[in-house]
Amino acid sequence: MKNKTRIAVLVSGGGTNLQALIDAQHRGEIPDGEIVLVVGSREGIYALERAEKAGIEHTVVHKDEPKLIKTLQSHSIDLVILAGYLTILGPDFIHAYADRIINIHPSLIPSFCGKGMYGLRPHEAALAYGVKVTGATVHLVNEIPDGGRILLQKAVAIEEGDTPEILQKRVMEQAEWKLLPAAAELMSKEIREQKREQEA
Repeated sequence: MKNKTRIAVLVSGGGTNLQALIDAQHRGEIPDGEIVLVVGSREGIYALERAEKAGIEHTVVHKDEPKLIKTLQSHSIDLVILAGYLTILGPDFIHAYADRIINIHPSLIPSFCGKGMYGLRPHEAALAYGVKVTGATVHLVNEIPDGGRILLQKAVAIEEGDTPEILQKRVMEQAEWKLLPAAAELMSKEIREQKREQEA
C-alpha cells in the first residue's frame, strides 16, 4: 500500500508495548501505517534491541526536544506513539505534532491518572482504592498529563490476591497490547484520509 502513515515509537525501557506494535504490524493489523523509526530516551534500553531485531531504524535522543523534533521531521513522521516513554513532552513538541501523538495509560482515565501516575503507581492506587475493574486507555497527548481526547479503552477485572505486579501484567496482556495496535491503525487510517483529501 502506497503512502502509508509513517510512525515513530518513543521508548524509555524494555519495550513490551513496542513489541506488541511490531508483532501487530507483522500480522498485518496496521495496514494503513508503518513503524519506520524507534527513538529511545537513553542508551542501552532493551526496546532498542527489539527495534534492531525487527529491522527498524532506531536512535537515541536524550532530553533534547528541538533535536527530537528535527529527528522526526527528517524521517517525515506522521504519527508519534509513546510506548513507555518517561520524558514529559513540552509545548513545542506537542504543537509540532498536534493531534498526532498517542499514549497508553494503564488505567481507565479519568481514574488513577495525571502527573506522577506511571509504572506500578496506577495499579497500586487501584488496589488501594478497592475498585473491582481497572484497564487501559489510549489517548491523544496534549499539555495536560493524561488529559487528551480518549481514543480507546478496555476494562480488566481485578482479582482476589492481586499485587500491583500481577495486575500490571494482566492489564498489559488483556488491554495494552491489544489497544495500542488498534489505536495505531485507527490514527494511521485517519491521517491517510486527511492526506488524500488535501491532495484531492
